[in-house]
Amino acid sequence: MASVVRMPSVLAGASEAAIANWLVAPGDEVAVGQPLAEIETEKALVEYAAEEAGIVGRLVLAAGDTGEIGDPIAVLVNAGETDADVDAALGSEASATAPAAPTPAESAPAPAQAAQATPTPVATSATFGTPAASVTAAGPPGTWSMAHRLPKNVVDGPSTTNGHQPPAPDSRSRIFASPLVRKIAGERGIDLAAIAGTGPNGRIVRRDLEQFLAAEPAQPPQPERPPLPQASGDKLVPHTPMRRAIARRLTESKTTTPHFYVSTECVVDELLELRSRINESAPVKISVNDFVIMAVAAAFRDVPEANVTWTDEGLLEHGSVDISIAVATEGGLVTPVLRGVDGKRLSDIARESQDLAQRARDRRLRQDELEGGTFSVSNLGMYGTLEFSAIINPPQSGILAVGAAKQQPVVADGAVTVATIMRCTLSVDHRAIDGALAARWLAAFTTRVEHPLGTIA
Repeated sequence: MASVVRMPSVLAGASEAAIANWLVAPGDEVAVGQPLAEIETEKALVEYAAEEAGIVGRLVLAAGDTGEIGDPIAVLVNAGETDADVDAALGSEASATAPAAPTPAESAPAPAQAAQATPTPVATSATFGTPAASVTAAGPPGTWSMAHRLPKNVVDGPSTTNGHQPPAPDSRSRIFASPLVRKIAGERGIDLAAIAGTGPNGRIVRRDLEQFLAAEPAQPPQPERPPLPQASGDKLVPHTPMRRAIARRLTESKTTTPHFYVSTECVVDELLELRSRINESAPVKISVNDFVIMAVAAAFRDVPEANVTWTDEGLLEHGSVDISIAVATEGGLVTPVLRGVDGKRLSDIARESQDLAQRARDRRLRQDELEGGTFSVSNLGMYGTLEFSAIINPPQSGILAVGAAKQQPVVADGAVTVATIMRCTLSVDHRAIDGALAARWLAAFTTRVEHPLGTIA
């Protein structure tokens, strides 16, 4: 029997996701665990694998299209089943969710009302998103079928006029668009009727909107906003889901988390010398950031009471150190998680960090590798940045901002000498960690960085 494949919930709290690429085509046989598609979330490109075996009967959503979590995205069939079986599978789920039919007594009008009764409106005039099993507009294989339900983005005209049934609506009066497209269009005041859809059944998908924005002049700003000055060469680039997610989370962090900051200067000459000796023979090259991550884990062993997260019910004390490492990608900042760092060797940290960073840039991270984490490390030292303050990655309680290691004059035992200094700034959630505790943790971190041999032993 044909089975419906639904949009998976690959991002906690997300209501929709997009099909980035299909890895199968209609007619392909698939096995359990075989990747079906690449699902685009706000921060990653996740491969979605088949949960049962079958033959791809129809791809309901096209590549680049967006759907709500739980929406049908494909249909798998058994050998010998046809397009009619696909339609039946999609139609049966509409029947399962449709309201029960009224009894004859309920449906029969009262005598006094019979003369005034009007014809039943067509199913397409139902509330947007209401299941309507009576509507069937199934296309050929590989196209979207309306048999299962009416999409939430169908715009219809009135169902009656002066008590009479209106003529069948022109297909041009309906505008099909993905939820993401409708959201962006609403924010920018874009008339979707001016955009030609290339998705299933002429549905407007994100690529259509992006092409429209690239071809059209920038829309005027909303009246309540001040005008944005633009030169003749300026171009409005639509926000990606990742950029919107970053903006939302960082705004939430700065407006709801009381940040405070403590800084230190670490002398790292011994660390750099040890790193050079290790890399002469190590199969995996060790970076300065790998030493930093190990020092962070060691500092939490020294000051375990700092390894906490604020919750409304109480302080959550973490039993391990799971560190999110900030990775700059083409689309924005991604923070994959190194788990159980307090129990790892330096070479393991280096190997896993390199793997996570590369797959983050390739957008090949698994969703579980982006979730969790008890603390974050953001290193801009490789760009020459001397010092900066980072924004906490909620719901974590701290993030360490690491600057470049630079030689500078220092005073030691009353004499001026030259040392390599690395400045680090700790951003802290004051609800969970007080100033004295943060200072103790940062002092422990500084000691671990300045004496790396004891840290990695």
